[in-house]
Amino acid sequence: MKKQKQQYTALYERLSHDDELQGESNSISNQKQLLMEYAVSNELPSPRHFADDGISGTRFDRPAFLAMMEEIESGNIGTVVIKDMSRLGRDYLKVGQIVEMFRQKDVRLIAVNDGTDTMFGDDDFLPFRNIMNEWYAKDTSKKIRSTFKAKGDSGKHVASSPPYGYIKDPEDKNHWIVDEEAAEVVRRIFQLTIESKGPYQIAKILEADKIEIPAVHQQKQGMGLWQGRVLEHPYRWNSSTVASILTKKEYLGHTVNFKTRKHFKDKKSHYVAQKYWQVFENTQEPIVDEETFNNAQKCRTGIKRYPNGWGEPHPLDGKMYCFDCGSLMYCHRTSNGKRVAQYICAKYGKQPVGTLCSSGHRIDASAVMEILKETLRFLKSQIDEDPEAFIEQITQLESDSRSTEIKAKTEKQKACQKRIGEQEKLICKIYEDNALGRMPENRYETLITQYSKEQLAMKEEYSQLEDELESIEENKRSGKRFVNLMSRYNNFDELTAYMVNEFVDKILVHERDRKGSIQTTQKIDIYFNFIGNYSMPEKELTEEELAEKERIEAIKDKRHRQYLDRKARGAQKAWEKRYDPRRRARLKELKAMNPNIYGIPAEEYDQEHYSRVSVVVANSETPNF
Repeated sequence: MKKQKQQYTALYERLSHDDELQGESNSISNQKQLLMEYAVSNELPSPRHFADDGISGTRFDRPAFLAMMEEIESGNIGTVVIKDMSRLGRDYLKVGQIVEMFRQKDVRLIAVNDGTDTMFGDDDFLPFRNIMNEWYAKDTSKKIRSTFKAKGDSGKHVASSPPYGYIKDPEDKNHWIVDEEAAEVVRRIFQLTIESKGPYQIAKILEADKIEIPAVHQQKQGMGLWQGRVLEHPYRWNSSTVASILTKKEYLGHTVNFKTRKHFKDKKSHYVAQKYWQVFENTQEPIVDEETFNNAQKCRTGIKRYPNGWGEPHPLDGKMYCFDCGSLMYCHRTSNGKRVAQYICAKYGKQPVGTLCSSGHRIDASAVMEILKETLRFLKSQIDEDPEAFIEQITQLESDSRSTEIKAKTEKQKACQKRIGEQEKLICKIYEDNALGRMPENRYETLITQYSKEQLAMKEEYSQLEDELESIEENKRSGKRFVNLMSRYNNFDELTAYMVNEFVDKILVHERDRKGSIQTTQKIDIYFNFIGNYSMPEKELTEEELAEKERIEAIKDKRHRQYLDRKARGAQKAWEKRYDPRRRARLKELKAMNPNIYGIPAEEYDQEHYSRVSVVVANSETPNF
């Protein structure tokens, strides 16, 4: 005869933080006392406690609960005793499944206060109690969210702890103050980003310098979620941590609320769209200024980094755009054995080649850098000579270029305001007619809906126009900001990625005007931060210089026609096919002499087949080597 397995009684207690508000009667100690007294008085065998303290009933990953369920699966528990059904959980579907599982496992369930005992058959009111328990959890969660919503709408911080770089003010817990030690690291991260370093590269730099990760630093400050834990790698920065720091608008001195939300069941944070955030500006001291923050965001988009080979990204990465299709241009090194960094349109190379953009708009990076240096030197000289005159010139150029746009937007705004007033009168009129019985109810509903929608659309359009006009007005004051930026630099003999990101917004690259000539012209438009597209004054040519220019232009035209003729006859492609083996052999020979060379040095260029390109900006020409 098989011996029956000895089973014991599980006394399960649970208390959430919300239940603590109900008073002492719900405490874990009181639940234990109640359940033990019940077990003893009813002679239940070998009672043993399973307690989850401070865990919501909407969660079913509770440690003690899981341990009890494992014992039930093993057949060690014959009876489960709880204070009431809400202790088991506040999700009526899950609780129903658990009760059914108890029945299949022949486990007796007793809810003392609810009068439920499955030994005496099913409780018809049990499903309704489970629904009410879930409703209670949902209602409590809604009330807590309303409290937090009111707090967040008032401009107070709703985050449990400040982000890395801030600490709570000892005199006012709702106010953040700068933690200088961490703030210096935050500023360094932004500066390294503007220098075209990626999050992974920055993480490795900080790790090499033995900078403590935010979790360790906040742990020492008594903040964060890592209290009481031992972190094995205190200097191992993660690229995602760096990327997260770079997106936080809190470093501008703003309060940003409601970036995440939780469901009352799973208690997990879910990110919400940025349009639902509540941003309150200038609530604490900023760690980085707006200019630095915006530059960092620009640097993080569209930059192609090279982990090996040529190493560091080019300073112009993320700034070069194709004029014709508007796509970003990527830097690559020529594969013809010449160690030259060039930019090419990203869409041109998409298969089939030339369908998304008709030309590669290829341009040497060094030529663009020289033009940029020349333009910055010219701007520097203009500002040093008379900064006020420069600001006035920029303001006038902005006004002249956008005067028509400003006038049109202002007129449209006035029309919107007039229409909003008319709609308000119409709404009042139909409301009055309906109240006096002069208009049927169905007609009133139709008209009030129509006018209300139209009025709302007009108000949104008016607000948008107001924002656009304010933006234009702000741009008029940007000349002074550019002067302040220029005052930080004395010369532009060397341009770093940081300097390029500070000064340049974007550079538009046009196609070459001719092909097949020793010299060709390629126009670029440089858009600077704060002042937009700026062109240097056209250089006045003497009669001799003008005649020489016309002679060269005639030669360019002739060679361009010859190139198009060779291409049409297939002669150009045939020549390239014949020349390619010579080029490859020369490259192989050089690599054999020095395996560390990535291409042919500049001094060994084959000038016979290398075309010089002039880049035109502000109506001047500069050779592009």
